[in-house]
Amino acid sequence: MILKSPKAKVAGLLIGMIVFVACILGSIIFGYTSITFSMVIDAYTQFDQSNEHLVIRNERMPRALTAAVIGASLAVAGAIMQALTRNPLASPGILGVNAGAGFFVVTAVSLFSITSMQHFIWIAFLGAATAAFIVYFLSSFGKEGLSPMKLVLAGSAMAALFSSFTQGLLVLNEQALDEVLFWLAGSVQGRDIEYLLYVLPYIGAAWILAMFIARPVNALAIGEDVAAGLGQKIGLTKLSCALLVIVLAGGSVAVAGPIGFIGIVIPNIVRPLVGLDHRWIFPYCAVLGGILLMAADVSARFIIMPQEVPVGVMTAVIGTPFFIYIARRGMSMK
Repeated sequence: MILKSPKAKVAGLLIGMIVFVACILGSIIFGYTSITFSMVIDAYTQFDQSNEHLVIRNERMPRALTAAVIGASLAVAGAIMQALTRNPLASPGILGVNAGAGFFVVTAVSLFSITSMQHFIWIAFLGAATAAFIVYFLSSFGKEGLSPMKLVLAGSAMAALFSSFTQGLLVLNEQALDEVLFWLAGSVQGRDIEYLLYVLPYIGAAWILAMFIARPVNALAIGEDVAAGLGQKIGLTKLSCALLVIVLAGGSVAVAGPIGFIGIVIPNIVRPLVGLDHRWIFPYCAVLGGILLMAADVSARFIIMPQEVPVGVMTAVIGTPFFIYIARRGMSMK
């Protein structure tokens, strides 16, 4: 643990928040259209309907805020899943939650021609919940019960299954393919601020609840016997964690598509930094998750400019080596 004292952790969190704000500003400034800091200020104080001001207000600012919120949500969801399963490889992407939410959304578009963002939110929640239930059910079979390895295997299998179903639907419906192809790769480009505002109340409530259950999660992460000995309501804590993951992951998929690896990378960076207390892990994950996704999004703009690489591809490039490292290091939470 690098940051041992509470003062050091508070200072680290403040520094992280400063970098977080700087990344939002960088996300607004950097891109194909040349933007300066003074233009950003003028766009909200002296708006003149110029091309630069329109880009700032209608594209760059919503994109930056979306990346910040989605990155934070996926990182916190990953931290919750890793604590609940005591598995450092657990995340909404690896355990099939993102794929389930994505499949349900694509089904709604392909078969029922649903395009309302409000409907997408609840459909994504339902898909995330379905995937989570199936993975938990499958990985609980056997004499030894639930184990980290079985959880990863069941999650990977369900992620592959839902992805196959999604591709099958898109092959049968070319119009739906045109509508959701870029979304399926994971992207925050072109997301209207209204998309974010639809899910923000649910995601914001989930962030707050995560802080309230951080102490019970600490006990649960040690072991169910220990948590029960401390008087914790294990069933209620598990249910709360599951609901939080469904809301955070499902809401993120509804807005930005299935972006992977944020939920793996960030919690495994944060734990060695601040220790195993989730009262610190959750806020650090939120800040660093937002930073990582915003940085990945800015980087994606310059690789094949003037076109852009979906940010989901960038997070996969970053996260895959990290996933392999964690898998080789071992499956136990340390």
